[in-house]
Amino acid sequence: MTRPTALTSLAMALMLAACGESGAPAPGPQPQTHGGTPELTASAQESQAILAGLGEPYASANLDNGRRLFRRCASCHTLGAGDRHVVGPNLHGMFGRQVGEAEGFRFSRALEQADFVWTKAELDQWLANPRTYLPGNRMSFAGLRDEADRNDLIAFLAVETGR
Repeated sequence: MTRPTALTSLAMALMLAACGESGAPAPGPQPQTHGGTPELTASAQESQAILAGLGEPYASANLDNGRRLFRRCASCHTLGAGDRHVVGPNLHGMFGRQVGEAEGFRFSRALEQADFVWTKAELDQWLANPRTYLPGNRMSFAGLRDEADRNDLIAFLAVETGR
């Protein structure tokens, strides 16, 4: 080995060793630990509390899958407080809200005349097939046939809409 190659190899070996576990914490903020378990951030703690309040199967739902599934909904719905309505209403605060009510959004006659409150059970039935659940509504979504997908989406919506 020539001298420059040997020095380059040595430098690379030292850099790789520095990337391994040295016992020193990585730079930047570190999660607090309690009994060896990292504590959650406030938003993760809030999410867990919301999911726990929903009970099973939502408490163990896959939020990443729910987020992926929501991409189908995002062209028509927004989630954040104060977000505008799009083709469909903003969904923030929907749980516990009377169906057909979202200030500034004009619902179909079927939704305006419906008489129920959005709960996880109502939303589950709605998401399975909106057209058969409430005939005459304008929602063009065909529905989610898979129950686990509906659970994941409902859990995601609960966390993201401030349940």
